[in-house]
Amino acid sequence: MKRSAAFFVAVASVSFQAVSLLDIGNAQGQQASEIKRTSLFQQESTLAGYQAIMNIVVIPPGVSEIKHTHPGPLSVYVLEGTLTLEHEGRPTATYKPAEAVLIEAGKIHRGINSGDEVTSFGCKTAPKAHGNHGRSWPII
Repeated sequence: MKRSAAFFVAVASVSFQAVSLLDIGNAQGQQASEIKRTSLFQQESTLAGYQAIMNIVVIPPGVSEIKHTHPGPLSVYVLEGTLTLEHEGRPTATYKPAEAVLIEAGKIHRGINSGDEVTSFGCKTAPKAHGNHGRSWPII
């Protein structure tokens, strides 16, 4: 009896993880359909075990990211438009061109463009070099 219960728990756990991975793929596909991310560079950092990653993100009017996290801190610098940021543990805030914000590692957040023009921002992170390579993880 103990063996069959342990087997059931193991199968249920693997099945849940597989379904979660499929959901993550779907959420990333929905997010990527309208939001454009351009990688400027990705290279080994001067900090052992880390990579330096820099991207430009463009969010069309009326579009928002899905809630997600990053494995390392994320520095954001608004280039154009207005970025509304929902951030775990902070009130929702709005950032304009030439304003910056730091998003701590692991904090749930999402960027929203509720304006009439494109919002773009540069972002830099330094996640661990061996792992998810800077990908964001959707919160489902």
